[in-house]
Amino acid sequence: LQQISRMLMKLFQRARLEKPSQVDPRAAEFTLSLLVAMYDRSGTGYVKTRSAAAALTALSGDTLLAKYRAFFHFYAVPDGKVALITRSALRSLLTDLNQIPAIVEEGCTLSCVEIAIRDCFHGVLNAAIVEEKFLSWLRSEPAVLLWLPTCYRLSATEMVSHQARCR
Repeated sequence: LQQISRMLMKLFQRARLEKPSQVDPRAAEFTLSLLVAMYDRSGTGYVKTRSAAAALTALSGDTLLAKYRAFFHFYAVPDGKVALITRSALRSLLTDLNQIPAIVEEGCTLSCVEIAIRDCFHGVLNAAIVEEKFLSWLRSEPAVLLWLPTCYRLSATEMVSHQARCR
């Protein structure tokens, strides 16, 4: 937690330099509290860096494709010249990401994670998949992660301005 706390303080200090009025001075503290609530419910004082990175990426303002690529690279395992994501790694990713809606009591069950894994690996004979197959599956908006593109679209529309007058 100390390592993640230091990283968050640096991250939000940089953000405050760029947009001073838009970053709450307690942003690092609040974000750490959120990560602890999601990933350290038993109070061990330990949060996996990869889980925290996935959550921060999911909640970032980046594009969906950039988020999906980051997820792949966080969870993939090297296999020679390529990186692959295994069923086990996908299970970890989906479980980690589903802690985000779970914090507001909207998470899914373990069975929907297993269904998503089966769907992603449908027709795959190998033990792991390449990035392109993973990205293709995510672009199909699997139900287990439907909240992610929905949140992205909502945040993207916040900046839309129409030059129309209402009556």
